Amino acid sequence: MKKNIVIYGIIAGVVVSGLMLVSMSIKMDYDISLFVGYASMLIAFSLVFVGIRNYRDKYNNGVISFGKAFKIGIVIVLIASTIYVIVWLIDYFYFVPDYLEKYAAHMLDRLKAGGASQIEIDKQAKEMAEQVRMYKNPLFNALMTYVEILPVGLIVTLISALILKRKKAKFSTN
Repeated sequence: MKKNIVIYGIIAGVVVSGLMLVSMSIKMDYDISLFVGYASMLIAFSLVFVGIRNYRDKYNNGVISFGKAFKIGIVIVLIASTIYVIVWLIDYFYFVPDYLEKYAAHMLDRLKAGGASQIEIDKQAKEMAEQVRMYKNPLFNALMTYVEILPVGLIVTLISALILKRKKAKFSTN
């Protein structure tokens, strides 16, 4: 079981991290990048479903409880998410340390273009400057990156465990 979980977790982590790096290297609009980022998480976390089903069908005689399926799925998600966080930290601190400053400038330009008041723009600029400062702390950065990816994995795990739970084998030999 552990081998199954580790393999699917690593593959999902490589997929989500690879897609993140590709989308970061392609200079695309921030809104499109956000969509691509969450879509890549869903693509990678489809391996949670495959990993649970593989365990159920190949190692557990076609039977799995919701709890066992959830445990398998969440560990796959934790492995994949940890790989994603590590890759993001390396990318952020060594290759795109100005990413958040550029994103903040983009958001402020958007506010200005939308006709926001100077008070609102100044308030947002202050909040974003604080966020940029906090992201310089690797621990805070890692925690925020986990907050970004883990909810997606949790939802996929819950859905997968509900779909794949099975109390008795479909095809009994008895």
